[in-house]
Amino acid sequence: MIISKKIRGTIQLFRPELPFAAGVCVILGEIIALGSSPPWRELLLGFACGFFLSGAALTLNDYFDIEVDKVNAPQRPIPAGLLTPSDAIGLTAIATLIGLVTAFFIGPLAFIVSAIFWVIGALYNWRYKASGIWGNLMVAASVGITFVLGGIAVGQPMNKVVWSFGLIAFLIDLAEEIAGDAMDMEGDRKRGSKSIALTVGRDTALRITGSLFVLVVLLSYVPFVLGWLEAGYLLLVSAIGIVVLLFTIRLVRSQTPQAGRSAMRGIYLSIVFGMIVFIGSQFLV
Repeated sequence: MIISKKIRGTIQLFRPELPFAAGVCVILGEIIALGSSPPWRELLLGFACGFFLSGAALTLNDYFDIEVDKVNAPQRPIPAGLLTPSDAIGLTAIATLIGLVTAFFIGPLAFIVSAIFWVIGALYNWRYKASGIWGNLMVAASVGITFVLGGIAVGQPMNKVVWSFGLIAFLIDLAEEIAGDAMDMEGDRKRGSKSIALTVGRDTALRITGSLFVLVVLLSYVPFVLGWLEAGYLLLVSAIGIVVLLFTIRLVRSQTPQAGRSAMRGIYLSIVFGMIVFIGSQFLV
């Protein structure tokens, strides 16, 4: 019974769908850089690096967020009693070790970039989570760099298409961070956060989020317009863009945190689905 509780708590703490998305972004960066499917070694190492370093940041987040989660998310593993703070530190250490070891096997530049962004993630969780826009930018940069890490893994760290997707990922996560703060105002107020939602109000924060998602949809056409990607990409990005805009309207109009989170999840799943379809299409060519 205790073991079952620990396993359930570990899965909830790790939030595997988010590290999975980080790993997928690294693979997508590899595919974009090469214009085809990457070698299996780079694919597996890249995915593992993104997956475990993202998981490390998320587990460390719960360690520092115990008091806030008692208000915002009492069902989280630590406040719910499924895991202890020491468990969170142990899982963070294991995930960090695996992530950095895989980065080392990718190459020196990948290891340096991964180590830098691990430090950024730790600083965010420790000091900058309540700093408002600066904290949002730190998290968004950590998401955007996953695409660049994919380019690094296949020897193309300065590939312009990879960097354009990194920028799009950065803006997507920045929008999600601002919206997430708008959903968590009660707990953020308790810890003295300087979030945009608390500074200018929930409605304004959600309008900023909506504007960012519209910008993301527009920027997603740039790789096709500039001739970097072909018609198949245009069809995919158009379909996903419509779905994202529909969920964005729901998000901006949401009146409760529950409705807002539901819309955010719809946006997130739509984008992840699009990435998986794009990756799959490269292996079928």
